[in-house]
Amino acid sequence: MSDDFFKNIRKDFPIFSSKENEGLLYFDSAATAQRPQCVIDAISHFYATNNANPLRGLYGLSVRATDEYENARQTVATFINAAQASEIVFTRNSSESLNLVAHSYGYDNVNEGDEIVISIMEHHSNLLPWQDVAKAKKAKLVFLEPNTQGIIEKTEYEAKINAKTKIVAIGHVSNVLGITNPVKEIIDYAHRVGNGGKGAVVVVDGAQSTPHIKVDVRELDADFFVFSGHKLCAPMGIGVLYGKKALLEAMRPFLTGGEMIEYVTRESATYAEVPHKFEAGTVNAGDAVALGEAIRYISAISFDKIEEHDNALAKIIMDGIKDNPYIHVIGNSDSAKHSGIVTFTIDGVHPHDIASILDSENIAIRAGHHCAQPLMEFLKVGSTARASCYFYNTEEEAQIFVEKLQKVRSWMGYKD
Repeated sequence: MSDDFFKNIRKDFPIFSSKENEGLLYFDSAATAQRPQCVIDAISHFYATNNANPLRGLYGLSVRATDEYENARQTVATFINAAQASEIVFTRNSSESLNLVAHSYGYDNVNEGDEIVISIMEHHSNLLPWQDVAKAKKAKLVFLEPNTQGIIEKTEYEAKINAKTKIVAIGHVSNVLGITNPVKEIIDYAHRVGNGGKGAVVVVDGAQSTPHIKVDVRELDADFFVFSGHKLCAPMGIGVLYGKKALLEAMRPFLTGGEMIEYVTRESATYAEVPHKFEAGTVNAGDAVALGEAIRYISAISFDKIEEHDNALAKIIMDGIKDNPYIHVIGNSDSAKHSGIVTFTIDGVHPHDIASILDSENIAIRAGHHCAQPLMEFLKVGSTARASCYFYNTEEEAQIFVEKLQKVRSWMGYKD
């Protein structure tokens, strides 16, 4: 795919043409993506023309707001190939979605002696809720560990997932290594042998996969799948929980209050049907509508093109630094297995200093533990620097990044 195609797409993103960000090289899309003008316009249009409380009013404006909100739900369902729109619950982000599953499913279904299997590379959002469930229910937390190339091998997950496994929680793509985990194979195995042969429930964190690869929740056979809008060029504050309908219907609400009920008495309440029983209070309708627009925008580009471009940028970076003995890429040696994420260290330079030095060159990267401290401990590194590319980045930017990165040690006073 020609780099000119993506240079043209870049014009859709006003942040890159703003005076405040002139010359900015933004390589932190794994933390949050930028927004195209059409998404910004979708938010503005909703509040300018359709702003009313959805699901409550019988007047025309509220009906339009409801229609916009539910159309966004259907857009999400189609995007990940859910069987029906009612399997889509809107949340604030992946973290809230994961907490919802842990509280509304985990606490009611995990018992003493059960095991919850997660990977060592999980984002804290897919670790802390399961730690809490395991402690409260006296269950055991079991960790899948990758090989030196960042791959969870078949022998590893078959050794760790067994009849005691009640839940498996696994990231689709690592936010540190960029590796795509063998989620479908893990799901198939967990469904065969977990929970005494009745099948373990599998929760997939798709926060990093959804922006970069085509997701089909039915092909994966995921029981739950979560993602955040803000990594997908949508606004912050809107997230998605997909759950199989039967599971969602059997779960108790996570939050209670307005709109998630059918009937309330002094003593009790009857809850609304799925998905509304999980969406208490006034919903984030404007951002849901904007998420729908972001999905249409990205789908029009196509994931084949996005994945190809991600790989091309990662290859430029990794090829450009492979001969530098002081720069070490963390993870797989194949640039095509990084989803545009290149995490690295530089001998003698703390990752925070790397980020600060590059910031002085108008380059934005992430540095720290990336909300994955157990993985850092497993890798025997305190912290790392991370450059994460997306389709609005260019090959020229990747080359500039490599040139600047090569100079970091000398700027720190080393005479190599």
